Order: sequence, then structure tokens, then C-alpha cells
Amino acid sequence: MTTTPTGVREGAGARAEHHDTAPAMSHRQIMEALSGLMLGMFVAILSSTIVTNALPEIIGDLGGGQSAYTWVVTAALLAMTASTPLWGKLADLFSKKLLIQISLVIYAAGSIVAGLAQNTGTLIACRVVQGIGVGGLSALAQIVIAAMISPRERGRYSGYLGANFAVATVGGPLLGGVITDTEWLGWRWCFYVGVPFAVLAMVLLQKTLRLPVVRKRNVRIDWTGAFLVTAAVCLLLVWVTFAGDAFPWSSWQTALMVGGALLLGTAFVLVERRAADPVIPLRLFRNRTITLASLASLFIGVAMFTGSVFFSQYFQLARGQSPTSSGLLTIPLIAGLFVSSTASGLIITRTGKWKAWLLAGGVLLTAGLGLLGGLRQDTPYAYIALSMALTGLGIGMMMQNLVLCTQNQVGPEDLGAASSVVTFFRSLGGAVGVSALGALLSLRVDHHVREGFAALGTAPAPGAGDGALPDLDALSGPVRTVLEGAYGHGIGDVFLVSAPLAAAALLLALFIREVPLRGRRG
Repeated sequence: MTTTPTGVREGAGARAEHHDTAPAMSHRQIMEALSGLMLGMFVAILSSTIVTNALPEIIGDLGGGQSAYTWVVTAALLAMTASTPLWGKLADLFSKKLLIQISLVIYAAGSIVAGLAQNTGTLIACRVVQGIGVGGLSALAQIVIAAMISPRERGRYSGYLGANFAVATVGGPLLGGVITDTEWLGWRWCFYVGVPFAVLAMVLLQKTLRLPVVRKRNVRIDWTGAFLVTAAVCLLLVWVTFAGDAFPWSSWQTALMVGGALLLGTAFVLVERRAADPVIPLRLFRNRTITLASLASLFIGVAMFTGSVFFSQYFQLARGQSPTSSGLLTIPLIAGLFVSSTASGLIITRTGKWKAWLLAGGVLLTAGLGLLGGLRQDTPYAYIALSMALTGLGIGMMMQNLVLCTQNQVGPEDLGAASSVVTFFRSLGGAVGVSALGALLSLRVDHHVREGFAALGTAPAPGAGDGALPDLDALSGPVRTVLEGAYGHGIGDVFLVSAPLAAAALLLALFIREVPLRGRRG
């Protein structure tokens, strides 16, 4: 345990009240300190969203199918999920600023190599590297804010992060669409464009972010726990991706993979119970709020990443829109997220009340996804826009506030671990959700393609419904109509399955007890 220059003591035995001795930072000082951090977050989100509208063309150029499409997204989410708890633990032990800068370097390296990929395997591997960097940025952003700002004031700045999230989320698909549609650039620049932002973020962080450095003796990183949780999640995702396609759901492969994932998960729990510095401290889950918020974040992750991934396929493969137009058409989703995250953060700071926002967000999210379950190829855009707006409002109200209520429950020694636990479950929900729902989409598209050709009284066209992404411009009128209808109906089925998961998040939020936000900093 050491004494920092500001007099703030940090360590395993430190109490929250010891962190009030540092002078409070003004709003201007906080915003200056957050400038590089928010740019880093912008880079992290951009990496996830900029490829969404370009993916149909990327996978087409590299010769992949629906499985490769799903794994380009899932690989980054999986790496982000698996690395998040480790980044959170490292933040409790080492310089947070240095860790953020390392995250940016990892992200930039993965982005450069991804832009050079010549096949889907290489691209997926590079997305894993990107995901490790993004995992650090996602976890550390919440931790740094918690270290500087009291929970009562944190809602305001979490709202700014939410607004930053919204701008990057809407800017990513638009920028990716424009880059893909620009002949002299091409989709490879979707990976290169984030590198200058990462370099600028590193420079700003070096100049503006000032945090005390935590130093502990006899530190042990729980590499075994990190490996076990990563292996368990990977095996589960591989099973979800290939079950029903490469082998039946009821098969020896299913038994082997699911059984292996359960064994790895059990081994992880046993290791964490005995580890000196566990990557996910299991004692945190004795707190009901943390347990419920983590489970709710799991379901929110499904909803959040489902929208960003499958809307691009809907607008391009079911409605024949260009990548740029697809980005523009998703603006209602982002507008809802922007408004709700910013407004809820400001109001929570003034009132100190946050649970009503969680409940309202759960209701709106469930309603939005339920309405999106009715998507078809010819659904009026006004109906789609309303559904997307409700979904965005719900996500914005729930996502940041689940982290906020968790951080309000722990002392400074567990701030990094607790923040990363919620982020971990949200990323896990996104990874499992995208993988499982991508597999579901492939099955439903195949089903609707066969129905469509049966209605025409002909056999399915060669290659139709075989899992490969179609080139609509190369198809004749009736065949194109069948495939567009299949993707429209199939993606509607995906959202319909997502709606009960949002309802589950709402149910969990009902049982979270509202605790007044503390006025002390972490």
C-alpha cells in the first residue's frame, strides 16, 4: 500500500472514505482528463460498428458465408469478453493510464493486419486481437471515471460516455458505408481508419489523464482463471455456431462440447474460490445488486449487439440498400440511445434516483424488439423507425445505469473488478447472442427460401439457402424476391427471439434494490 502525491491511499485494505482526501476536480478538469479516454472509447466502438454495413461485401470478397459473417463479429466480442475481467484486475494493480495506452496499441496492431487479410480465417484472427484491445478500453473507461468521480455525479459523465457511444455507433456504420461505396478506398480502409484516432487518443491520454498509480506487493495474476473462462466461452460459442448445421443438435458432438464447457466452467469456479487475486472475485456475487445487474447485462448485451449486426443485413439483403444507406436508415436506433443515455445521466445526477430508468428502459427495449419481430421485406419504414427508436431508448437507459448501480455497491479495492464483471457479462451476452442468433438466422433463411420456392412451384435455385451470402444484383427477379423475403422474415424471427430476453432483463431489474448514490469518489 502506498501514499499517492494527492494523499489518496489505495490498496486491498483501503476504505472508500479514505478517497475523499483529494481535492474535488472541477467540471472543466474532469472533461479535460476525459478527452483522451472518450476518444479511446470512440475508437473501441468504431471498430465494432464500422464493419457492420461493410460485412456483406467483405465476406463476399473473401468467399465466406453466414458462419464467417457471424464469426467476424463474434471473434471480436469473444476476445473482448474474455479479456475484460483480466483488464479490470490489472486496473486494480497497475497504472490505469498505461493500461489504456497498451489497449490502444493492441487495437491498432490488429486493425492494420485485418486490413491486409486475404481470407476470412486471417480476418477473424485479427478481430480477436482487436477485441483484446477493445476489451481493455471498454473496461478501463468505466473504471477511470469511477476513480475520479463520485457515484452521485457519475451519472452525468456516464451520460456523456453514452452520447459518445451513440455518436460512434451511428458514425461507424455511416463511415463504413461511405468507405465501402467509395471506389478508390474500399472496405479495407474500414480497418485502417481507426488507427489515427488511436494514436491521437494515446497522445491526449499522456497529456491530460492524471491518476494515482496503485502498487501492491506479492501480486499474482490469475492466468489459470482467465484461461478457463475463455476456453469455456469459446467451446460454447463453437457449439452454438455449428450445431444444427455441421452436426445435429442432438449428437455426440453436442454432448462433448456442452459437457466440456460445463466442466471448464466448474473448474473456473473452483480455481476462483482458491485464487489469491481471482480474475472475477466470486465474493462480489454475494451482493444481490451485483448479481442481478450482471445477469441483466447479459441479456442487454444480446439486444445491443443483435441490433447493430443484423440491421445491416436486413437493409442490404432484404431491402437492397447500399452500405451508406443502411447506416442512414439506422439513425432512429442511435438517436434513441443518444437521447436516453444523456438525459438519464443528467437527471440521475440531479435526483440521485436511478432504478426508475432501469425499469423504463426494460419496458421500452422489450416493446421495441417485440415490434421488430414483425419485420418483413416490405415492412413500412415508419414502423421500423419507431421500433428502432424504442429499442435505442431502452438500451441507453439500461446499459450505463447497470454499471452505475454496481459501482455504487463496492469499495475502491474492488472497483475495477466489479466494473469489469458487468462489462464482461454484457460482452458475453453479445458474443453468445450474435453467435446463436446468427445460427438461427441461417436456419430461418433456409426455411423461408424453401417456402418461397415451393410457393413458386419450382425447386430452390442452386446455392440458394446454402448459408452463403447472396449477390442480389446477380439474381433474376423471382429468385431475388424469394431471397429478399427470406432474409426479411428471418431477421424478424431473430428479433422476436430477442424480445423475451429483454423482458428477462426487465424482470431482473425489478428485484434490484435502489441504494442512494454515494457522494464519495472511488
